[in-house]
Amino acid sequence: MKLLAEQHPDVKPAVRWLPFQLNPDLPAEGITRADYITRKFGARGNTYERVSKVGETVGIPFAFSKIEVQPNTVNAHRLLHYAEQNGKQDAVVEVLFDAYFVNGANLTDVDALADVAAKGGLDRETARAWLASDADRDVVVAGDMEARNAGIGGVPFFIFNRAVGVSGAQDPETLVDAMMQSMQPPKAKTA
Repeated sequence: MKLLAEQHPDVKPAVRWLPFQLNPDLPAEGITRADYITRKFGARGNTYERVSKVGETVGIPFAFSKIEVQPNTVNAHRLLHYAEQNGKQDAVVEVLFDAYFVNGANLTDVDALADVAAKGGLDRETARAWLASDADRDVVVAGDMEARNAGIGGVPFFIFNRAVGVSGAQDPETLVDAMMQSMQPPKAKTA
């Protein structure tokens, strides 16, 4: 976003975080992180060392060892949907990522998610009551299924201007190029 602003100050993008669950089949309460790592990587496990090193280069102190619960993320996505409706999605996303990846928060816990909401600028008790209900669960699940049906299989996945998709972690220049490509008028088809 910073590079885009430097290169094209006239472009004012809007960011939306859409639901996509990496592990949609996990139970609502999640599973232990140890069981998840064993299921995913086998007995030798995976320490996420490469991701941690990349995080260090951009100032993100990943602390995967603090994560005790591999969550089902439906409620976390519901919180982001709720935050978007209340104009706080970006702030809540930042707090959510920090809570999970740096502090090991249990994202299946409604109180932990309510704390995230409060730190992101939402009223804690109102957000907690909303999360304790089933409000918009169907919207989030439908959004997740829409992404899967469109062929998205992982994150990050960027969709620019509903025209250009980019999968995986990419350098800023690649993302800016995709943004600019997405703003080009469609080419006329020749017969």
